[in-house]
Amino acid sequence: MKLPGRQFGFTLILWALSIAFLFVGNAVATQRLNVSTDDFGAFDVVPAVVTEIIERDEWSHDMGSGFVISHTVITFTARITGGESRGQVVLAEHYLDGLVARNEREVAAGDRILMYYDEFLERYSFVDYVRINYIVILGIVFFALMVLFGGKKGFNSIVALGFTCLAIFWVLVPAILGGRNIYLTAIIVCVYIIASTLLTVIGPNKKAYSAMLGCFGGVLLAGLLMRFMDIILNLTGVMDEESQFLLLLPIDAPLNMSAIVFAGVVIGAVGAIMDVAMSISSSLWEVSLAGDNELGFSRIFKSGLNIGKDILGTMLNTLILAYIGSALSLILLISFYAYGTSLLELFNREMIAVELLRALIGSFGIFLAVPLTSGICGWLYAGNKAAPPQSGFSSSAPEKYDSNW
Repeated sequence: MKLPGRQFGFTLILWALSIAFLFVGNAVATQRLNVSTDDFGAFDVVPAVVTEIIERDEWSHDMGSGFVISHTVITFTARITGGESRGQVVLAEHYLDGLVARNEREVAAGDRILMYYDEFLERYSFVDYVRINYIVILGIVFFALMVLFGGKKGFNSIVALGFTCLAIFWVLVPAILGGRNIYLTAIIVCVYIIASTLLTVIGPNKKAYSAMLGCFGGVLLAGLLMRFMDIILNLTGVMDEESQFLLLLPIDAPLNMSAIVFAGVVIGAVGAIMDVAMSISSSLWEVSLAGDNELGFSRIFKSGLNIGKDILGTMLNTLILAYIGSALSLILLISFYAYGTSLLELFNREMIAVELLRALIGSFGIFLAVPLTSGICGWLYAGNKAAPPQSGFSSSAPEKYDSNW
């Protein structure tokens, strides 16, 4: 299907503005960024392929009370496949100890791995298995299917996903590490993600505008509510080993850990809120064009609330399950200690409180997005008439009859 000239021009302008935002945002975010890993245990990692297992050495020692720790060292040769030493066959070791030895697979001939040169041992040491290659292949297959089944909108969805990822990793992350205001940056990135995604995938029409405004309201409520809870719950943001490690990073400006929690919660809520807002906006557009009579604000608004009630039932379930799935290890730990620990003390731990906030804050954002999107749709869609039957697409068709423009 050939794109109308006006829509094609808007798409080019939108993408140009999106790219400009990313470049300007990155320039501002990295202005104060001064990251040096020279004195922080950094090492050069090289890819390699295991060629032969030379020796396997295993021993264990009793720690008392029947607790035994096992150790395994596998000596092998590997051919380096990247970097200045590409093609060289070197001696390396894979060391497994304690609990890791029970869960990690030992290297075998033919494995693609990452190694670094250990100056103390004077040989290479195993770092991890190469996994990204297979993920890239799976991603390519997924994107190909998106374009095959989704056509133009499938391609636009991939572009929108690219803008989203770049906004997070190219703007938000360096802004946090550079000491910028995390609260403000997170909100700006969320607004950018919403606008670029909906306008790229849906186009500049009433459906996109309604969903955008409803989503903005939901995200704003989520941000304000999270900030309020941050204050009254006295959150520190230092909840686990990862957050403690962040405090040790050799950067100029100390990280605001509670602000990082805020950013994570708000960004995590954007996807669900945007999904709900777009579902309501699109459904109401079709409702407004389905009958022979023009529908007014009240009828469209009530329809939106009814649709929202049905969506909320499954969307809240989806949101909760997503957070449960991402924190399954934590849930298992809670379940184990619940038998011998005070539940009052357990559920007041910051780590648990933040996980509960993630689900609840996102749910509050969805609650506001439903009536807000419905009201905006009622205002914009009121007076729509059913589209006359057409044999094909016409770029000169009135805007209110064209759901794609």
